[in-house]
Amino acid sequence: MPASAFERRYEPAVLPFVLLLMISAAPAHGHDPSTWGGLFRSRDDGATWISANRGQYLSGAIALAVSPTDPNHLLLGAESGLFRSRNGGRDWTIEAPSVVIGSVFAAAFGADGRRALISTGLGILRGEDDNDWRPVLAPQAGAPARAILSNGEAGVFYLAGWTGFYRTHDWGVTWSSAADPFPQEPATAFLTARGRPQSLYAIVQGHFWASIDGGQSWTRRGNGTSPANANTLAEDLQQPTRLWAAAADRLFRSDDGGANWQRVGRPLPEPNTTVNGIAASEEAIVLTTDRGLYRSVDGAVSLTPIIDNLPAHLEAGPLVRDPTDPDTLYAGFSLIPYPELWQRAAYRESALARLSLTSLTGSVVLLILVALGALAALRWLGRFYPRSAPSTQTAREVGTGRKTQL
Repeated sequence: MPASAFERRYEPAVLPFVLLLMISAAPAHGHDPSTWGGLFRSRDDGATWISANRGQYLSGAIALAVSPTDPNHLLLGAESGLFRSRNGGRDWTIEAPSVVIGSVFAAAFGADGRRALISTGLGILRGEDDNDWRPVLAPQAGAPARAILSNGEAGVFYLAGWTGFYRTHDWGVTWSSAADPFPQEPATAFLTARGRPQSLYAIVQGHFWASIDGGQSWTRRGNGTSPANANTLAEDLQQPTRLWAAAADRLFRSDDGGANWQRVGRPLPEPNTTVNGIAASEEAIVLTTDRGLYRSVDGAVSLTPIIDNLPAHLEAGPLVRDPTDPDTLYAGFSLIPYPELWQRAAYRESALARLSLTSLTGSVVLLILVALGALAALRWLGRFYPRSAPSTQTAREVGTGRKTQL
């Protein structure tokens, strides 16, 4: 068929598909397929980083716990399960894959540095030793947990659930509510004060709350330029009463346990950046964000993105400091945004939930256009390569049934 005739025949059919593709266009996230998420470690307060899960291909590092008695003993909660390392991340083993099912969203060692609690999307589990994990009877709204923390006392853990806030004094055997002012609200950030086991701080619905009696009562705090809609909370390395928070592309600092706040430095380089973790000291401030990892050595006056050896275009989430070596930091990265991981687990959604009718329609239309384009190209190229007729000898040999080896 001549090319002009082909174009006249198929052009009316192609135009509606092109229009449908343009109408159904939706934003898409780009990703370098050669880059994975995972855990990274810095030995110099965030200046340089190396992979801390070599040999394991992780799409997302969600939570990390460092044993308070052995800094080489790590528990890594990932999208593909729970991993344990006994040598500071040089080697990892998968923990009880038949019991720990799905993503692990929170992990914490107890005061003894051996027993631990973790949260999957299905419930809370307690571990006594390697590959020894058992479910505990936790509150229904506890999983997937946003955070699990130990205050340093034997058997005491605090659980920031999907909704509600809970505590246990017996390694997770029994639980009680620790959030009377906000029983059904999610605590999006939570920490225990170092050296003061009864002092707790939380961010609930973007507001700052504090408790000095182990969660039995809470007080709303925040005067001065208090951060509105805060989403991250951290304790300063050198000064226990100094707290850090992030909100509206700014860093905030409180020197009195959250009673008063002040802005620090300049706004983040990119607007609408979500800060997931803060590690602050006199030497440096390190931030994990949905735009990657930033570091400042001048009090957040300038924040520099750190991209060497890091998947800078992926979201950075957990940021954990080694309890015995202040210069050692761990940061996790994920291919899938962290809020989506939690939401998928909370509402029991599968990976297929990311697909929408619009995206499916656009994909089908794109495939049809590619097929039509390929067909048109083959037709056009066919004009330059006409099909040749078989030779007279070959035709005669075929007709007589003779076999000829060419």
